[in-house]
Amino acid sequence: MKNAYFKYIIALLLFGSNGIVASYIMMNSYEIVYLRTLIGSLFLIIVFVLMKQKMQFWKNKRHLFYLAISGIAMGVSWILLFEAYAQIGVSIATLAYYCGPVIVMLLSTLIFKEKMTSAKLFGFLVVIIGMLCVNGQAFTAGGISFGLVFGILAAIMYAVMVIFNKMASSIQGFENAMCQLVIGFLTVALFVGMKQGFIVQIADGNILPILILGVVNTGIGCYFYFSSIGHLPVQSVSILGYLEPLSALIFSVIILAERLSPLQMVGAVLILGGAAYGELFRPKRLER
Repeated sequence: MKNAYFKYIIALLLFGSNGIVASYIMMNSYEIVYLRTLIGSLFLIIVFVLMKQKMQFWKNKRHLFYLAISGIAMGVSWILLFEAYAQIGVSIATLAYYCGPVIVMLLSTLIFKEKMTSAKLFGFLVVIIGMLCVNGQAFTAGGISFGLVFGILAAIMYAVMVIFNKMASSIQGFENAMCQLVIGFLTVALFVGMKQGFIVQIADGNILPILILGVVNTGIGCYFYFSSIGHLPVQSVSILGYLEPLSALIFSVIILAERLSPLQMVGAVLILGGAAYGELFRPKRLER
């Protein structure tokens, strides 16, 4: 159990540092995601083979279709998110992206017939207020940046990814992660190929951060994540999951010297707090 907690926390911290590592790569966002998913996919395939696991995903065609949609959404989401990183910074992009879990929470009431509790509705409203606080200056100036739009669209694609992944219930664990990442890579590769061809020029200074992002943050991060969550209580997974956006904010302040205004800090607390409250709060009568 301790080993599972350790791997899960390390995975969340790695995911939280994605924007930091990407900031040292002088390439377009889609090129970064292209190389990230390529390297990460190859790493997971090698690990899957070394672990001598058996392929099961092809047995349920409907669930494979759902997983394919999830993988496509993941690829699109990452392109949008990394473009948001480049345009509005890691901290603001992370907060916009983290509206995704709240969108999942709302859509689940329609798709999976989950009950819309007062806690979920309250959490959603708090997140909306938080977004207004974080981006209040843009709204008052009469405009909204493309970077923020990309961040919100990334959150929507995140919600699509999570919902369809949940629907592919027969494809579990490490096999799920590997298949989804490979499909995500194929999606990004198709986009890059249509835009400029499959050959990407990599400057010498970009090689190390690309390898870190692909092997460590994506490959090892996904391996640690999916090999640990099955051994942890669901509540622990949900609560600790907030280390990812929190660490992203901390890293952006310490390493990139990004700063949030006092109002934006309040907004950050509202976004993370509202998402956590809506997801984790359970009335006592429902816990019995």
